Amino acid sequence: MEAKELDFKGFKVNGFLALFFHLVVLTAVIIFGFITCVPTLVLSVFLTVVWLILFAGYMQLEPNEARAMVFFGKYKGTFKETGFFWVNPFLDKKKLSLRARNLDINPIKVNDKIGNPILIGLVLVWKLKDTYKAMFEIDAQTMADSAATPRNANQVSVGNAVASRMNAFENFVKIQSDAALRQVAGQYAYDDNETNTDEMTLRSGGEEINEQLEQKLNERLAMAGMEVVEARINYLAYAPEIAAVMLRRQQASAIISAREKIVEGAVSMVKMALHKLSEEEIVELDEEKKAAMVSNLLVVLCADEAAQPVVNTGTLNH
Repeated sequence: MEAKELDFKGFKVNGFLALFFHLVVLTAVIIFGFITCVPTLVLSVFLTVVWLILFAGYMQLEPNEARAMVFFGKYKGTFKETGFFWVNPFLDKKKLSLRARNLDINPIKVNDKIGNPILIGLVLVWKLKDTYKAMFEIDAQTMADSAATPRNANQVSVGNAVASRMNAFENFVKIQSDAALRQVAGQYAYDDNETNTDEMTLRSGGEEINEQLEQKLNERLAMAGMEVVEARINYLAYAPEIAAVMLRRQQASAIISAREKIVEGAVSMVKMALHKLSEEEIVELDEEKKAAMVSNLLVVLCADEAAQPVVNTGTLNH
């Protein structure tokens, strides 16, 4: 049977009611302490021990917080009810945060589908989904304990312990995000300069690439009880060593595309001019004159600089 998260079904009491009982025990300790007979002194010592033990049972939970309840190494369930409570003081109450957390992955260098080195970065939103897997399927507790220095390891507060534990989870997410990002980036080319225009690329993929990245991350983080709410590529560029070359290639592609549009428009204009001259019978041109006119118009229309007109004041042939 696969182990999974369970709701805590153990004994629990309203914290304020337990606090009232705590005060009653303290009152009894004081009263019996003033009685000098042996039985009352023994009872007073016993109640003092009980009074001290009761302190370990109090806990407070805010919205989107949880406690993994462990009784001498045995998982007893996860407590998620918000409020102030008292439970068995011998339970180890490991506090966890179920709130969403941001993670910004710095750009890493990977090779795309055609082998070009690129820099790609990621930002994601994640949160804990299964507290049992997060606590006991990965070694987050050891990682969290190693974050504390030996000098103050025994003096770490509950808040610092939770922060260390969540930082260990975040480190796990970061490493898995790096692996998933490399896997997705390696399946596609950066752009379509050297691939078929119908094939999806990292630049043109957009939401589809982000969805695949989110899916890969959820597959990797499922074993740790974590869920990716959203994942997006927030940085994409060629690596510095080829960025200048790729920029020149992009500029050349842009120039070629622009030239194609210019030539296409020039041919259309020449065709229109010849049609108008013939239709309105402005002048009759033989094939040689048409060729000369087409050549001159194309030079004028396709030139980078403005044409310098030469006015012919002689005959049509000279």
